[in-house]
Parts: sequence; C-alpha cells; structure tokens
Amino acid sequence: MNESFDVLIVGVGGQGTILASNVLGEACLIEDRHVMSAETHGMAQRGGSVESHVRIDGIYGPLISPGTADLIIAFDMLEALRYRHFLKEDGKMIVNSAVVIPTSAFQKDLPVPSHEEILERLGTPAPCVIDAAGIAVEAGSILAQNIVMLGAASHFLPLASDSLTSAVRSLVPPKTVEINVRAFDMGRDAARGCGT
Repeated sequence: MNESFDVLIVGVGGQGTILASNVLGEACLIEDRHVMSAETHGMAQRGGSVESHVRIDGIYGPLISPGTADLIIAFDMLEALRYRHFLKEDGKMIVNSAVVIPTSAFQKDLPVPSHEEILERLGTPAPCVIDAAGIAVEAGSILAQNIVMLGAASHFLPLASDSLTSAVRSLVPPKTVEINVRAFDMGRDAARGCGT
C-alpha cells in the first residue's frame, strides 16, 4: 500500500490557491499518479481563508488530518500560522512573505504580528520564505504569485518539474503562459537550497 504525499495549500480568496491545486492535480495526471483533492472556500470571495488539500498516491479520502501534511504551501504568512498545526513533524513549509489582512480579522486595537513574530511562532523546522510578489512582478505579472510559490515548492514535491511546467502551460490563460512559466522557474530558483 502506498502512503500519500499530502500537500496543503492555504491563502486568502483571490490569491489563486484553487488554480495552484489544479496545477498539482494536472501534473499528477500527466505522470499517471493517483490524486485526490478538496477545497474549502468558506467566505473566500476576497480576503477570506481558503484551503486546498491535495493527496498524491493515497487511497483514502481527500482531506488531510492535522499533524500529517508533508508540505504546506502558504500564500500568506498569517495563513501559514493559522494552518501550522497541519504540518507533520518533519514536514516542509513554503511561505510567501506577504501579510494580507482581512478587515474583519484585526481591529485597530489589535496589533498585527510582525514577520519576525510570525516566524518565531511557526517554530521549527524553519519555513522557506519567498518574496512571491517581487518575483511575480519581475516575471511579468503580480498575478503569477501562486505559480511562483509552486515553483518554490517544486523542490519538495514528488512530481517532476517538467510535469508541473506542462500543467501550468495547460491551465493558465493562453496569453499568460510565458509569464507563468517564467514565474515558476524563478520561484524554483529562489527556493534552491532552501529548507534542505
């Protein structure tokens, strides 16, 4: 019996977590691997928490239990903190350095934790932190942050980089293919040697 490789993708509405999980699923299909996924959207129109569960090579249901995720890809530092308890002891975490604050989450009398405080609370193993916004802009579009994060995470996924790139090419809008492939490659370069 194969054990699954469990990936939890977390962010807020509008950051492209669903597209990212679809890219992972498509890459699994390209490699003829079994994959199950599920998303929870909640109040995710803009600014609400979104989580996507992707289980590669598993035989059980699509939802990942707390303490069992092999990899968490967090599109926001606060979401990394919110879902940290899903990571298994020797799991890896890739975190976008951005902090998106839903207006309902923090009132003006509650301070937002600093990057340093968030990193301290995330504990060990230390996450791989990526400036996805800066890399996406350099690649050609701020909207490619989710693909930057997949590129960074590709070092830890049990999928070939070529399969992931092919999945990106088939799922992003045709006019944005080159930008997104460039974003993937740049994210991959940014995370080289990170967390290993």
